[in-house]
Amino acid sequence: MDQAQNLRNIVKQHIETEKQNKTARVITVTSGKGGVGKTSTSLNLAIELTRMGNKVIIFDADFGLANIEVMIGAVPRYNLSDMILRGKKLEDILLDGPMGIRYISGGSGINHFEDLNKDQVIYMLHEFHQLETMADIIIIDTGAGISHTVMEFVASSMEVILVTTPEPTSITDAYSLLKALNRHEGFDPENTEVKLLANKVDDYTDGQSLYKKLNMVVSKFLDMKLEFMGVIPNDSHMSKSIIMQKPVALSFPKSKSAQAYVELAEALMNGTHMSEDEKRGLSYIFTKYLKIRKGD
Repeated sequence: MDQAQNLRNIVKQHIETEKQNKTARVITVTSGKGGVGKTSTSLNLAIELTRMGNKVIIFDADFGLANIEVMIGAVPRYNLSDMILRGKKLEDILLDGPMGIRYISGGSGINHFEDLNKDQVIYMLHEFHQLETMADIIIIDTGAGISHTVMEFVASSMEVILVTTPEPTSITDAYSLLKALNRHEGFDPENTEVKLLANKVDDYTDGQSLYKKLNMVVSKFLDMKLEFMGVIPNDSHMSKSIIMQKPVALSFPKSKSAQAYVELAEALMNGTHMSEDEKRGLSYIFTKYLKIRKGD
């Protein structure tokens, strides 16, 4: 039996037993534009969720920019591209971050996805099936904007956190992302939670005002529901932590912004979310992204 046939058999077995296996909860963090705190949210939420006893893995899907490792001052040896194109194992590309968090750098591998042969795709999905058994929560940190790559990840996810700020351009770009999502053929509004996180606001009231302003337009023109997740207040400790390349949840744990992430993590864990039978794992998201169908 050749290696390709062996991989097909392995993945077939995983697919058949997928419902009996644990599937990690996947939360996708995105934004309509850069510079609004999307990656800070992914990283600080991961820390607070870890403190609550969860095993968390961050997947940096902002391909080519390596935002997560920049924020924590790390230099990855391998990334997703090395796993797909050079045969590295999942354990080779999983990097250790603060508080026991692990993360995967996307690298520039996304540029090669359209050229992957079927055996490479099968191998990737097999490795992601394994990843889902290693974490309770997987956070996908997407790129900013409405590129094809970003929209495929967002449309395939069941839980989406949309980060925005009170700046008019940020609000406009957030709406553009929601409009693109609403039109995306893979988006399922009935089974997708889209939550707005208001960052860099003066207080909770300002965050609610931002949400109401955006939600009024969403309710009128789009066939989707936008929920209010909460706020991250303006805090000088946040910019200091970025310069230090250390998440604010670790560098200034008693600051206003760090405490806000504690509250957001608690809200995520205490709120209603998908049951095991309803979850879509990371392998599902990549299957949909690559337009791969079982039995093709």
